[in-house]
Amino acid sequence: MTFKGEDVFFADPKFFWLLTLIIPCLIWYYFTNNKSNPTLIVSSIDTFNGSSQVWGKLRHSLIFLRFIAIIFLIIAIARPQTVDVSSQKKMNKGIDIIMAIDVSSSMLAQDLKPNRLDALKTVAKEFINERVSDRIGLVVYAGESYTKTPVTSDKTIIINSLDEINFDGVIEDGTAIGMGLATSVNRLKDSKAKSKVIILLTDGVNNSGFIDPNTAADLALSFGIKTYTIGLGSNGNALAPVAINPNGTFRYGLTKVEIDEKLLESIASQTGGLYFRATDNERLKDIYQEINKLEKTEVEEFKYSNAEEMYRKFVLISFILVFLEWILRSTIFKSLL
Repeated sequence: MTFKGEDVFFADPKFFWLLTLIIPCLIWYYFTNNKSNPTLIVSSIDTFNGSSQVWGKLRHSLIFLRFIAIIFLIIAIARPQTVDVSSQKKMNKGIDIIMAIDVSSSMLAQDLKPNRLDALKTVAKEFINERVSDRIGLVVYAGESYTKTPVTSDKTIIINSLDEINFDGVIEDGTAIGMGLATSVNRLKDSKAKSKVIILLTDGVNNSGFIDPNTAADLALSFGIKTYTIGLGSNGNALAPVAINPNGTFRYGLTKVEIDEKLLESIASQTGGLYFRATDNERLKDIYQEINKLEKTEVEEFKYSNAEEMYRKFVLISFILVFLEWILRSTIFKSLL
């Protein structure tokens, strides 16, 4: 029910059954009133013509005033209320996430469109934007590794840093999975977050660096850091850089896709994470969505309700109608009752 633009609720609607007694009472009044009316035989009705007849009929309105008063009283007993409900969401401490990204030359392979690295950056941006309450950092690695962005809640900084990631020859080429994982662990080991996660992506086998990947996985486990690993690349052969032309561009040729899946499975299993294989753009997107669902930040919602009682208005109307009936009975209709 709506009253003056506000939704009205009844705290005790069970009392509305009393309204069903109104109709039997009206029927009782009708038959009782007819039996109680005396019959008077007169020689002329001129005396009763005019206003006296009108007032005689209007006296029945008194009982209707009383019934309307009773209806308003029943509504008051049902306790009409307007309820203002407000909610407040409280985010529990979010998750700290490091995205460890392989930036070796093989990430320019074109089995994903336009290439593996750009396909990853597109999907990673969507993932970052969906992690509203989490802090995210970036680690890049090839033959060696470094921190691109420490963990931060500023999504603009993260996405801008992600856009800047390219194979530019700044770091030695190769695939140092152990180095990339160890640098990621170093960034999270002192974190006070409720949950710490590394998402490590590579498209090759560990062939560089001085830290064994299993040793890095042991470090992650000791600091309570879960690691999800992703092997990126199609099955079979892929068009990938095989040489650099004199003008600095890459020469492409078909190369065999080699991913050390056993190692990636071992790292994930050892740290309580999962291993995924992305063979195309759609599968890569699905993987990040799956990780997004697995690592949820808890949200507590508190609802506050403020109920304003409206029964006083209906009680007042009921008393006014009863008082009006009493006034009319005592004055205008006194001689007719």
